[in-house]
Amino acid sequence: MRVLVADDDPLTLHMVVYRLQQWGHEVVTCRDGEEAWNILQSESIPQVAILDWMMPGLDGVQVCRKVRGQSGDPYVYIILLTGRDDTQDLIAGLEAGADDYLCKPFNLGELEARLRSGKRIVDLQAELIAARETLRVQAMQDPLTKSLNHGAIMDYLHRELARAGRDNLPLSLIMVDLDKFKQVNDTFGHLAGDYVLVETTRRFHECLRPYDAIGRYGGEEFLIVLPGSDAEIAMKQAGRIQALLQEEPILISDSAIAITVSQGVTTWEPSCSEDVRSLINAADNALYLVKSSGRNGVEFIAYDHAKQTENLIVPRHDI
Repeated sequence: MRVLVADDDPLTLHMVVYRLQQWGHEVVTCRDGEEAWNILQSESIPQVAILDWMMPGLDGVQVCRKVRGQSGDPYVYIILLTGRDDTQDLIAGLEAGADDYLCKPFNLGELEARLRSGKRIVDLQAELIAARETLRVQAMQDPLTKSLNHGAIMDYLHRELARAGRDNLPLSLIMVDLDKFKQVNDTFGHLAGDYVLVETTRRFHECLRPYDAIGRYGGEEFLIVLPGSDAEIAMKQAGRIQALLQEEPILISDSAIAITVSQGVTTWEPSCSEDVRSLINAADNALYLVKSSGRNGVEFIAYDHAKQTENLIVPRHDI
């Protein structure tokens, strides 16, 4: 573990640090409460803090209160070192946020045992954080393609559209549909169809910038959000996607499956209203134009034309 030892007594500091290093811990040291508090706010936060009660600047109890006054992760397990053995003092230390305490002079074996207890708490917290992150990802992620799911990509679009409005920047959308995907399932089976979706999504990601986002909008249809992109950049991006998919077929066993896509592009400009529904509608209508004219292409419809073309949309299975 990474352990902070804060003590203004050089003998105690040396003894504790020496033993901690022997036990295999990474040790950070300081001799006053202000420095301890600064370390506990750094990026590499120690998992355990051993704080002397009486130190220059902030004392150990004050540092405890500051640490517990912060919200968020990770949790720091705090052991107070004190020469006070009065029950009320110990209660005050625990109420300030310490997890454990040792009265000076203390036995090093007892310190090791207290650290083992702290490690169990720290490890349990790490497991809980990992489990929480797994649940968070599962709630946002399409389980097959690992792209964002419908709800998550729409949340991202709402956030980025609001940001574009604040920063006075354009934002573009690409609605992508895999052409004749039903034939892939009918000819090669649904497992092959799943693989095609996964591989196609991987290729999409190769064309995107780190801050672009792609989500599975539904079935074989994907929505790509391009923050800060005007119409020219978005059309070039769509062209790269088109080219990358056509470079080589997707290989499944002995079969080479050629995949093409239809793409509808639209761009929001700062002079427009922040209307997500109309923005989606514009990209959807542009996609319909491609599919109704033979598929495997890209069309652009300006966002402010979306409401004029609202009746153009027809169900995908009718195309």
